[in-house]
Amino acid sequence: MAGSVPAMEVFKFLQGSTPLLVSIPHCGTHVPDSIATRMTPEALVLADTDWHLEQLYDFATNLGASVLAATHSRYVVDLNRPPDGAALYPGADNTELCPTTTFARDPIYHNGEAPEATEIDQRVSTYWRPYHDKLAATLAGLHTDHVVALLFDAHSIASRVPRFFEGRLPDFNLGTGGGTSADPDLAAGLLAMCDDAAGFTSVLNGRFTGGYITRTYGNPAANIHAVQLEQSQITYMNEDAPFAYRPDRADRVRPVLKTLLGDMLAWAGGTTP
Repeated sequence: MAGSVPAMEVFKFLQGSTPLLVSIPHCGTHVPDSIATRMTPEALVLADTDWHLEQLYDFATNLGASVLAATHSRYVVDLNRPPDGAALYPGADNTELCPTTTFARDPIYHNGEAPEATEIDQRVSTYWRPYHDKLAATLAGLHTDHVVALLFDAHSIASRVPRFFEGRLPDFNLGTGGGTSADPDLAAGLLAMCDDAAGFTSVLNGRFTGGYITRTYGNPAANIHAVQLEQSQITYMNEDAPFAYRPDRADRVRPVLKTLLGDMLAWAGGTTP
């Protein structure tokens, strides 16, 4: 891997005015040339991207939320995995910190081209660490300014991924680290709102309970509450390449997402007291 300084910023950030931070760690699509030349044609399709989430959540800044969005592909380094490479879901099928296979089990790298330990460490330093430093500093600032800090970790995934779950995934998969990362009343209220959304299905702490970000930064005892949403992509886009955004679908689901974020702010009391 050439150099230790990325050719482009590893995240985009917009500062808000409320206690809410929306993190979008898997929306990036940039792959540095030094990595892309080693990747298979199947991998370069970037099928496992959380496609179009910046567009889907472009209302968040109007709610006063801060927004932190990755620019680089999760195939470079997965920002929602522990930096030491520990399995996110022990005993289950997991993709790695620097994935070597796609969700469809296709190899990401040509034979002999997968990153080894030294390169993985460098990718963590170059791409993973800056995102998490910004995330942590932003939450600390929100907590100082508002007494409470809210983290909404936005994700999406194909509605059917046999590698990880059977059948069709619910539309809204809320996760609070199995109940450890957010106040249970907040989580219950968000689930109730999703349950009431006509035409959609939802679950709390099902197959997706929240990844590294949710589990690490959520600390209800300190009044920092983290919620992950893993959303089925069928609700807003075509799930086959080239993964087109579908305004007809998105326009139905965006009001639900807007209400979800609004309910988080209402629960926290809105802006600074």
